[in-house]
Amino acid sequence: MKIYIEIVFLLNFLLDFMILYGTKRLLKINKSIYRIILGSLIGMMITFIINIKINSFELFFIKIIFSFIMISTSFGFRNILKNMFYFYLISIILGGFLYLFNINSSFYTNIVLLIIISPIVIYFTIYELIKHKLDICNKYFVTIFYRNKKYKLEGFIDTGNKLKSNYSSKSVILVNLSIPYKRVIFVPYKAINKEGIIPCIMPDKIIINNKEINNCLVGLVKDKFNIGDCNCILPNKLREELC
Repeated sequence: MKIYIEIVFLLNFLLDFMILYGTKRLLKINKSIYRIILGSLIGMMITFIINIKINSFELFFIKIIFSFIMISTSFGFRNILKNMFYFYLISIILGGFLYLFNINSSFYTNIVLLIIISPIVIYFTIYELIKHKLDICNKYFVTIFYRNKKYKLEGFIDTGNKLKSNYSSKSVILVNLSIPYKRVIFVPYKAINKEGIIPCIMPDKIIINNKEINNCLVGLVKDKFNIGDCNCILPNKLREELC
């Protein structure tokens, strides 16, 4: 069976383009599509190297150099190691799926399957990685110190939590936790078709991701939060302070 070198080059170009474009979308890199195309063309040139008789170590070293040139051409030198990490991560995931779907059929049938499967795999890979990054970025480790006791929680910043005390203007951190208290501050709240009063305490200290936070009350609520494993809702005001 004849295998045309033009098809091999085109296939290599398409795969490199999809991986580079996926890296761009994942990391939200603001670079033009023309640089991605140029980087893919550089990656396509490695097809020549495969036909040269060299040992596996030399081939590996050359591939690393080509990857560095591809990524620096596509995205520049800023965050080059981070860009290379995610480029290889997407490549490994894609390679694993293509190996899984490899079937004993003609070369051109495999090409068609490759073109169909690759974009789907990359799309869901980027989707899940972005979702995972958002989940990690929005979670915070919260430690509340109150009356010589320490309470460790997992916090989540809710843009809708703008609750403040009417008297002190302090923001309120909502926790699903039973904390014995002597002195309490009642803070009224309004929600959709619902209003009430939340008992709040003044903590001795609050540490969020190793950063001490001041001027916040702790509101004690009985209802469980429907946000994964989080048992603490942080006010939107803390977003900038914790960045």
